[in-house]
Amino acid sequence: MTNNKISLVELIQIFAQYRDNIIVNIKHLQEHYQRTGIKRVKGVRNENGELLQPWLRTENIDNVEYVGMGEFQFNRNTATINMLIKRKVKLAKFEDKTPTIEVAGLLVNDLNSFNNYTIVSDGKINVKSLKVKISSKKAFDLLKEKGVLDAEDFDFRAEYTIELNNLPLVAANSHYSSIDGLFNELAEIKVLTSIISAYLRKESDVFVAGQLDEFKKHYLSKNVYINFPTTNEYTDIHEALVNGTIESKISYKIDIGSQNILNLSKLPSANKFLSKMYRLYDKITGEIIIKPSFAIALNENLAVRHRLLSSRTKITKVDELMKPIFDDFLGLEQNGIVANILKKVDADSLAQLLQDKQAGKQISKEEMIAALTTANNKLEQYVEKIYHDKISPLVFYIGCIGVLPNKMEAKSMTAEEAAIKYPNLQFSKDEQQGNFFAVGDSIISIYAKTEYYSKLISVGVEN
Repeated sequence: MTNNKISLVELIQIFAQYRDNIIVNIKHLQEHYQRTGIKRVKGVRNENGELLQPWLRTENIDNVEYVGMGEFQFNRNTATINMLIKRKVKLAKFEDKTPTIEVAGLLVNDLNSFNNYTIVSDGKINVKSLKVKISSKKAFDLLKEKGVLDAEDFDFRAEYTIELNNLPLVAANSHYSSIDGLFNELAEIKVLTSIISAYLRKESDVFVAGQLDEFKKHYLSKNVYINFPTTNEYTDIHEALVNGTIESKISYKIDIGSQNILNLSKLPSANKFLSKMYRLYDKITGEIIIKPSFAIALNENLAVRHRLLSSRTKITKVDELMKPIFDDFLGLEQNGIVANILKKVDADSLAQLLQDKQAGKQISKEEMIAALTTANNKLEQYVEKIYHDKISPLVFYIGCIGVLPNKMEAKSMTAEEAAIKYPNLQFSKDEQQGNFFAVGDSIISIYAKTEYYSKLISVGVEN
């Protein structure tokens, strides 16, 4: 590692600070871009494997050489950094390019398309350089001071090439926050957001059901984001590997967990847990709902109770974490855990509505949907800040350097050793080959997983 240069992480922090003053040559980026994942194409395949195209397509409104600097996002469990670039697009019919101006009473001739470009993939530079123009002399001076620009004088007309390939990925003197207690906090929030998301799956606090149906027909989400169906460009993965369309690579995953639950992926979906532990039934007839889900749980004529579990049902630490949150949310037990989670993110309105509902007050569906939506957004922002500030930088460091930071002294354990010391942990097939570190009350996992990517450099985008 070259220590006398600014690190790529520090450079990205400067990009983020001055993103309104830097534009990127998108054509250069696309021409030299190597996909890090499988190329996906718009459409669905029928039972014969034929690709059926969507009846609509997007066309760039800003079909230009330069676009605004994207937002940089650190992956949550790999040493990967993506640059999310926003483009203005319009919808048009696939056959004759007739523009679609309005859907469900909403103008859609000025939509946003979002495309990810992977700057660093699993600790390796994927974009060697960016060609940019800079409109701020302060930004220019700072980048020059940090040694990434070799120009003498500021020229807002000039295009500068910023080389990324020769920068160290992280600074040698990087410092990282303690992760004690973070996993349990994230796990509780994930359980609650899973419940809320299940409630809101087909609901909107802005649009009615008929409008949502129209959006779906026009490949728009309820947030009015473009949402085309996509599929892999190949039909047979083994054939694609043989003919070189795709190749495999080893990706190293870094997860944060506790001494009881290895990582957040061990938590099942809200509907799956609802089906396992609870019964949804009609208040009047007592009829049991065969396929319970939170999507129908808002119906006033339905009630919920605990499911009678057989003696063979094993209660895990995941169940012990999730059940009090479900019980509180569903009104089966008033333990205050949901209100405490919501209080952290200033979502007291939902906490009050849930309390009123449990007290027998009539709450309109519209009022509940609005409160759920607001709370969900606040919870997601809170979690994103935890990852941004405390977890993703640490994950990136470990993925790039291959070891824990110096201040995190911990002896490596195999899955077998970790299972003996922490018997509640459950390991996937990939995790069984990993290494594990006890850091405070947390467990850091590092394990390899085989992934696939489209081999050829291609003009286009990383989806």
